[in-house]
Amino acid sequence: MSASRETVERVLGAVESSGRHYGNGFPMIASENVISPMVRQACDSDLHGRYAEGLPGKRYYQGCDDFDTIESIGIDLAKKVFNAPFVNIQPTSGTVSNIAALKALVKPGDRITAVSTADGGHISHAQMGAVGLRGLDLNTYPWDADRMEPDIDAAAAMIREVKPKMALFGASVFLFPTPLQELADAAHEVGATVMYDGAHVLGLIAGGVFQDPLREGADVMTGSSHKTFPGPQGGFLISSSEDEKFQKKLNNAVFPGTNSSYHLHHVAGKVVALAEFEAFGTKYAKDIVANAKVLASSLASEGFDVLAEDRGYTASHQVLTRHGGVDSGAGRTAAAVLEEAGIITNMNMLPGDTKAMSPSGLRLGVQELTRHGMGADEMEHVAECFRRALIDGEDPNKVKKTVNSIRSNFQEVKYCYSE
Repeated sequence: MSASRETVERVLGAVESSGRHYGNGFPMIASENVISPMVRQACDSDLHGRYAEGLPGKRYYQGCDDFDTIESIGIDLAKKVFNAPFVNIQPTSGTVSNIAALKALVKPGDRITAVSTADGGHISHAQMGAVGLRGLDLNTYPWDADRMEPDIDAAAAMIREVKPKMALFGASVFLFPTPLQELADAAHEVGATVMYDGAHVLGLIAGGVFQDPLREGADVMTGSSHKTFPGPQGGFLISSSEDEKFQKKLNNAVFPGTNSSYHLHHVAGKVVALAEFEAFGTKYAKDIVANAKVLASSLASEGFDVLAEDRGYTASHQVLTRHGGVDSGAGRTAAAVLEEAGIITNMNMLPGDTKAMSPSGLRLGVQELTRHGMGADEMEHVAECFRRALIDGEDPNKVKKTVNSIRSNFQEVKYCYSE
């Protein structure tokens, strides 16, 4: 066997192994999901290698008529699903959506306000990410650690004092709706544009179970198409503005601003996912939040330190657990033990932590388990497995057998059309 052929077989073997790893366990990373059979069909198509620079009917290449049909249907569907007069479905990720919005609406040197990464803000909101790439002057909100949200009065006062060009909201750790209306009012008073990054909670927003940023003051909303919105990897750029000049700035920031080819196979997959979400999304979103609440209360009953007890732990797909002191690295250790037991999670900084690679917490998501049909009873069993692995210190391989047994009954992808 040639070395090149052996390399190909090793790669394909690792691909299959990854599928088994996730398919036999409890995948609980809050930024992930699985696609439906019909979305997979759209993604695994000839569109993979094609280009369609521009907008439907205004292309730079020939051969785009069929894709014009796909994208036009997708834009119309997205406007319905997100209840918005403007949607661009081309961005290749949530972060690219953020970069496009920043390119359209702020200039290098402009002042911006956002959630600190230490308080759960996404890396694209930080100097290490898109905000730094755009050369912006970042100011972070005062934080209410008990409520896991910006301190409303202090943040509003800061916005009025620093007078940002843009007030950015949303986060990567996202338990509860942002107090957006009050803070958007302060931002608009000083002439700031309000941007809401809904990457994690976009499906919950579209499903009507979280908050409604475009009616609460956001001028533009970005999001991922592969988290609580259960489509292929990609992003959305959405606005409440009817102003054609504003909409044109957003479109131009996507192409040619941040995308050339924008992965047409994934756009087609997004369109199928939008159609499925229109049919099944409200039920899916409700079930996600219900499962997260049950998981959180079950983990607390099993003896875990679950954050935000006074607020009912969560109103989203996420649950946060603390496993040791600040910067103890206990979250990292817990994630490693859980993976041995077949439970895939990620360590995460919690309020007080300062070291990203040795945090005290875990961030858990239930959207993928819900997508496979798990409900309240299964969330209780998940919590029991956590306790056996992390509190009782049981052999992870024994816990893994239980995990594999439970998961064997939940292999189909739900909330979608069958093939």
